[in-house]
Amino acid sequence: MARGLSQENLAVDAGVDRGYVSGIERQSFNPTVDILDRLSVALGTDIAQLFVDPEPGQPEPQPLTPGRRKLR
Repeated sequence: MARGLSQENLAVDAGVDRGYVSGIERQSFNPTVDILDRLSVALGTDIAQLFVDPEPGQPEPQPLTPGRRKLR
């Protein structure tokens, strides 16, 4: 969300299905290490950052609102 990526853009960049990205976000799917690696590369971060808990007192990350966003 901090990078302003939609699920669709993240999925395309990572080479996975958008529905799968949605399922990961909703905690319905358990991604493999390969998928996590692809997502971390697409996000431009280390895979370990996908496992970092928010600091105490920090709000939990919120998913993007549903629907398509206009391209810039």
